[in-house]
Order: sequence, then structure tokens, then C-alpha cells
Amino acid sequence: MVFSHPIRVYWEDTDAGGIVFYANYLKFMERARTEWLRALGIEQQRLREQTGGLFVVSETRLKYHRPARLDDQLLVTAQLQESGSASLIIEQRVLLADMAGSQDEAAPSAAAARALLCEGSIRIGWVNAATLRPARLPAHVLQSLTPCAPDTRHPIRGLSTVKP
Repeated sequence: MVFSHPIRVYWEDTDAGGIVFYANYLKFMERARTEWLRALGIEQQRLREQTGGLFVVSETRLKYHRPARLDDQLLVTAQLQESGSASLIIEQRVLLADMAGSQDEAAPSAAAARALLCEGSIRIGWVNAATLRPARLPAHVLQSLTPCAPDTRHPIRGLSTVKP
């Protein structure tokens, strides 16, 4: 299941050349991951208060294809790729959603309206908030992620499938 979140490019996102600063793609991906979790009923602040744990980014891999520019409408996706007992790997893509806000005559044609700008994977680990040591993901979080599993024939690791 692929989750999509729209993001508009603002002045604050661009560099002196008028294109999105490379590190801001990570911010866009963070927003999409947060909204994906929220859509699954996983609110991170409440989760921290209830469990004493939190997600941290432990690994990133990105590939940049094309730049985004001021006023571009982007679509940022998040899709669970792999799940373990203490971490998740989420595949993410940043796509150019439309050219409606662009006044640039050199802008790509409508055929490229969903052009891939950036793609990558992000590993987020679950840690104890007080010690920052790895911990097992809470069972209810794993249960919420079950519909997102890339292959539903194989349950998410760390989630018991034994019925009481």
C-alpha cells in the first residue's frame, strides 16, 4: 500500500539557484512518513507518552534525478518495504505532481507531470526515549502496519500470529 502526501515548494525550501536544496527532500520525506503513520492511527507524541519509546532515523539512501523548483506541487510517497522487531525500512519517492504553479516556459510538458525527482529508503528504528537504546516495536504498532506489509503471505516479523 502506497501512501501519498502533497507538498508545495516555498521560498524557504530553495537555494540561491531557485531549486530545492538537496537536504530538504529529507524533510519532505519526514513529513510524508509522519502523515503515513498518522493515517494508520500511530500518533508519535502520544506513542512516546504511552510507551516511553520513539522512532529515530538510523539509515538513509537517496538518489536525486531532477530538481524541484519554487511553487512546484510535489507528491511524496511512503511504502513499507521491510519490517523487523525493532526497525522499519520505508521506500519513498518525491514526484512532480503538476505544473499548475509554474510560469517557466522551459518547464517540462504535461507528460512529465509525474516525473520522479528523488527516491530512496529510510530505516527508522524504535528506541527507548530515555536511553536511546534499541527496543522492540510495540505490538499495537506492528498490528497497525500489517495491512502495509509488502507481502501479506508473510506476516510482519516481530508480530506474533499465534492465536491465544
